Amino acid sequence: MDALLVLFAAAALGGLVLLPWLRRRQAAQQARQGLAVAADPMAGYGFVPAQELDVRLPGPDQELEDALEEIRRSHDWRPAAQLLRATGDDWERRWQRVQTLAGAAAFELAERHGQGGIWLRTWRSEAPKDPGGAQTHAQFLVIQALRDPGSQDFRMILEEARTVCHEAALLAPGSPLPYITELAVARGLGDRRADYDALWSKVAQRAPHHMGAHLAALPYWSQKWHGSREEAAAFTESAAAAAPAKSLLPALPLFAVYDHLPEANMVRSLFQSAVVERAMEGAHFALREAPADHPMAPHVRHLLIWFLVHAERYEEAVEQLRLVDGHVGAVPWSYGSSPAAEYAAFRALAVAGWERGGGTSSDFRRQP
Repeated sequence: MDALLVLFAAAALGGLVLLPWLRRRQAAQQARQGLAVAADPMAGYGFVPAQELDVRLPGPDQELEDALEEIRRSHDWRPAAQLLRATGDDWERRWQRVQTLAGAAAFELAERHGQGGIWLRTWRSEAPKDPGGAQTHAQFLVIQALRDPGSQDFRMILEEARTVCHEAALLAPGSPLPYITELAVARGLGDRRADYDALWSKVAQRAPHHMGAHLAALPYWSQKWHGSREEAAAFTESAAAAAPAKSLLPALPLFAVYDHLPEANMVRSLFQSAVVERAMEGAHFALREAPADHPMAPHVRHLLIWFLVHAERYEEAVEQLRLVDGHVGAVPWSYGSSPAAEYAAFRALAVAGWERGGGTSSDFRRQP
């Protein structure tokens, strides 16, 4: 089961979650301590029990879940191909679905070495001109490489992923997906700034306001990889300022703030600073303005919950929990070894804080 959690975590959000597993252990320890004393979040609230939380996806996608189940049952690639054909050029949704399909194949391979994920290999051999198969294969290779950056095969696998990205781009010239996947390749291989900028321009030409693409690009500019806190902030703030109406991009600075928080001294005052509060308000604004069914909205909600609980803004955290509970395949939970447990701990803290402020399960159920 641990392998499942890690591999689906690696698939989520493309490059963002494929960073080295730099976990904020102090925050996690505090959350688990809170879980021991907080009220049972399942009692009267209708939350999904921790053991039933879906670690594969950040939010519900019944069509994708049905395809995954059929693939698991039949080991046939056609449900995946049909799903992506039906998704068409809904680039945000397609990106998320490609990542999850690739993560499923990677998990199967890890579970049954040499046999698992054979449906993806069959897909590529039987339908070599299917852009969905090429896109999924490229993302699969990225996951395989970045699971173990210290491997002697790391660069070789990423170079193969880049080749498949180029094949996928030729099969669907207007799609941004191969170039989004290649962002992680370029980061892992340490591409020069000029080359990375040129790659990003190809993404921006095809999908200039793609939230998933910006999240995939952000790590390159972050301090943990090839940039700095200032460069990451500039990248996210520029995208947020240029965002069109009903975009989620105003939430992007929250991800940059998260990526540059100190590993220690996670005190309440830090989460009430002007920088953090401004980033949280940007996320709130984006969620209010964007369509409720935006495929990337659950990603924003999950990270916002983490910040709201740390800031002791429990009522707002509980409201976000109402909208995402049941699925936990998102940052920040996917940075840990057990995303469901990490999420459940923060959920318990939020409910306990809500009840200390006078909230009740009856109040929760009465709200829309």
